[in-house]
Amino acid sequence: MAQTRIVTLDLNFQGRPHAIASYLIQKGDAVVLIESGPGSTLSTLKAGLEREGLSPRNVTHVLLTHIHLDHAGGAGWLARQGAEIWVHPVGAPHMLNPEKLLASAARIYGDRMDSLWGEFLPVSEPQLRIAKDAEPIGIGELKFLPINTPGHAEHHHAYLFEDVCFCGDVGGVRIPGYQYLRVPMPPPELHIERWKESLNRLRREKFNHIAPTHFGIFDDRSWQLDEVEKGLDSALRWMEKMMPETLPIEDLRKSFTEWTMAEGRKMGLTEEVSRAYEVANPPGMSADGLLRYWRKVKGGAG
Repeated sequence: MAQTRIVTLDLNFQGRPHAIASYLIQKGDAVVLIESGPGSTLSTLKAGLEREGLSPRNVTHVLLTHIHLDHAGGAGWLARQGAEIWVHPVGAPHMLNPEKLLASAARIYGDRMDSLWGEFLPVSEPQLRIAKDAEPIGIGELKFLPINTPGHAEHHHAYLFEDVCFCGDVGGVRIPGYQYLRVPMPPPELHIERWKESLNRLRREKFNHIAPTHFGIFDDRSWQLDEVEKGLDSALRWMEKMMPETLPIEDLRKSFTEWTMAEGRKMGLTEEVSRAYEVANPPGMSADGLLRYWRKVKGGAG
């Protein structure tokens, strides 16, 4: 049986290619997006749909891997165009009322909120659907299987479709053309042990291709999942070295960014490529996530 065509829509976040993807899958009357992207990239999303002969009103369903702003920020707007929005049960209340989610993000991004993420509209209850772990979602002739994959966030699903795993952020951040991967570890729900369990669960599933939201579809699933685990272990070593020093968060962010950039240089990344990775996964945010994990999960001081 012929595979269904999947179109990678590059949302050109902050003017950078290969930072955020929305994946378009169309068959018959079903027009499905995996991820909406943020509100700030809706114009790029519209342009990508137009290239496929579609408009936002043609989108019937949006499957969100999780509710972080770079993945789900445009979902409320798409719901107003008629799309059904599928989301993890833990994330659903925040899609109905994103006030707490936005307040939490504002503490991190401050006056950059609007330029980075744009408007995050709520999803009305009639348009919201709950995706449940291992319960298939049938959309016309298409079938998607949500897999509960906490670690990056408690409200995280990967979606299996034919032989592709749309892994959101649990599969890391990667740019096409480079055998290199970074692990996004933002607050407030980073949990490294759960993340490793999620990787093991995905290893047991049957798929040949893996598609992180940042960015693209790859055919080396084992390398990618193994590399995420290595990245988590490296971050743990950094954390165990740095956190007992109880440095101010600004110093931790600087230290983690310098460490991350040095790791990239070892792999031969140019400054331009490093900046592209930084747009998709700001290293300083992972320092915040690791500090919270150190305090809340590991019971560390600081």
